[in-house]
Amino acid sequence: MAFETVLEVEDPSIALVLITALKAHGFHPREGGEAGLPGLPGVFFSKGIPIDLPEEEARDGRQLAEALVKEMRAR
Repeated sequence: MAFETVLEVEDPSIALVLITALKAHGFHPREGGEAGLPGLPGVFFSKGIPIDLPEEEARDGRQLAEALVKEMRAR
């Protein structure tokens, strides 16, 4: 299964909220990875924490993730 990064966030707590919210909405975000913490792939080796979804979910998932981050930052 091929994955696509739909968003990168710098804050690990936002990444965890996004992963949980995406799952709650029926998406299947990738968890873990070769680098970083469980559930937060790449946290140590990139500029942000990538939120990855299967390619077929990427378009809709990106829209939801961007809307959620915008809402979280507005508070």
